[in-house]
Amino acid sequence: MAKPKDDNYWRDQLTDEEFEVCRKGGTEAPFSGEYWDVFDDGVYRCRCCGEVLFEAEAKFQSHCGWPSFDAEFTVGVIRELADSSFGMERVEIRCSQCDSHLGHVFDDGPTETGLRYCVNSLSVKLDQEPGGGEGGEGK
Repeated sequence: MAKPKDDNYWRDQLTDEEFEVCRKGGTEAPFSGEYWDVFDDGVYRCRCCGEVLFEAEAKFQSHCGWPSFDAEFTVGVIRELADSSFGMERVEIRCSQCDSHLGHVFDDGPTETGLRYCVNSLSVKLDQEPGGGEGGEGK
């Protein structure tokens, strides 16, 4: 397994806003992100490591102000952690490859999975040409 990258590495790779969300667990304001209302074909990759996290077909309009998906691309590509910050009990989601903070998952989704992966746009990047290689570093 590769040595984890430190904050200095990530500060050089990400914008200040991306760093705050992806590496420090921040949250972008609702209805402000690049992908909250985008429904184009492709796959959503981790902004930090390029891992495929979600298929566009799994995206749905949740009216919550963040991109929402009902299933991860492959079981295990997303890691779940208990999050009791801000006086709430939630389940945080992170990229299992690079530990980037993605958002939270809730059990109130409208499809047969019953899940709503609520994701920060700053944590992902839409790849409309998914055949261009799996994974890989960069934005």
